[in-house]
Amino acid sequence: MFLPIDRATGKPRGFAFIEFSDAAAVPVAIEKLDGADLQGRTIRVSEARDRAPRPRPSFTPDDGPFGGFGARPGKSAKPKGSRRNIRGRKRGF
Repeated sequence: MFLPIDRATGKPRGFAFIEFSDAAAVPVAIEKLDGADLQGRTIRVSEARDRAPRPRPSFTPDDGPFGGFGARPGKSAKPKGSRRNIRGRKRGF
């Protein structure tokens, strides 16, 4: 059995994964336990499914080195000015 824990609270997330050694026992357990009452709550039991693949973001050369945090499309990156001594040094009073 695997019971996922919420990282922020340290409490169980409200679901669990159970592995069976006998594949024939899976549909029987689902039929018996799906909709059953557990400590005043109705539980839902189903077979685990693989997660659907997430679409990968497409990056263009205009996205910059960190993917989307660089220059906007059609705009060139501006230098940071005095932070890189491009405009000269700042003068004190």
